[in-house]
Amino acid sequence: MKKIGLVTSGGDAPGMNATIRAVTRVACSQGLEVLGFDRGWEGLLTDTFMELTPRNVGGILHLGGTILHTSRSPEFRTKEGVKKAAETLALNGVEGLVVVGGDGSMHGALELSKKTDVLVVGVPATIDNDVFGTEETIGFDSAVNTAVIEIDKIRDTANSHDRIFVVEVMGRLRGFMALTIGLTVGAEVILVPEVPFSLENIVKTLKVNGAKGKKSGIIVAAEGIGDTHKLLKEIEEEAGVEARLSVTGYAQRGGNPTARSRLLANLFGEKAVELLTNSQGNRMVALQEGKIGSIDLKQVCSNTKQLDLHLMKLAQTLAT
Repeated sequence: MKKIGLVTSGGDAPGMNATIRAVTRVACSQGLEVLGFDRGWEGLLTDTFMELTPRNVGGILHLGGTILHTSRSPEFRTKEGVKKAAETLALNGVEGLVVVGGDGSMHGALELSKKTDVLVVGVPATIDNDVFGTEETIGFDSAVNTAVIEIDKIRDTANSHDRIFVVEVMGRLRGFMALTIGLTVGAEVILVPEVPFSLENIVKTLKVNGAKGKKSGIIVAAEGIGDTHKLLKEIEEEAGVEARLSVTGYAQRGGNPTARSRLLANLFGEKAVELLTNSQGNRMVALQEGKIGSIDLKQVCSNTKQLDLHLMKLAQTLAT
């Protein structure tokens, strides 16, 4: 193998730049040429790329976002788009491809692998932490900590004014972030898409807490649970409390990656190059039982990562 490609696809996550740096420097140390395709799958469709070297990936380890940029590509989701991407790889003599992204990117990597002889390796990087087969994804810890820092500050003002705060965090389809954030900030209520909830139970919890002397509280809600503005008004009316809404939004995607996210980026990047140089394709790098390993892409894309509901029960116990 002499030349590999790299794409960052889907939603950006803190630590993607660290991954680009790791893959490039490890690959170049082994005499490989590295092409970084621009704007995710779009770069493969338009044949737009830059050569990555140990020098031009310097100074990006601590930066959020991705210097290669990223985008959603409707065209790549078509058979014609995948075929065009495969042709671009062949045209440029790319023998291995590292795909850095979330669950959707892993599905895209699998589809591309069916249309090319190029070895494809996935690196899970998403703040949602919803990729099957890995205990953690690059960027998850960073996004969680961004929200935790904000909610810790909100807790101060909630206590000062005896208010209930509904804090909406990212998580359109899955609740891994909301659950981890809620548990670590001591939220009184955690709402995730995977677990049905009722206004009645939320109000009951707030009233029970009030009877215990707790005049303030934090409700952490994943964005995928529904209209949080409406929920806020209903809570105020039914519980008879003063409530406010705070939305963390896209701040969770940006900012400097934590040490944890940088560590995973370095280790995952090294493993991705190792897989390619050992002629192992159609794999995804993964953290399994605390160790860096890999898993078949087909297995990743054929399964759904399950939320640990024990953590929900633990959060409820600790919030009493």
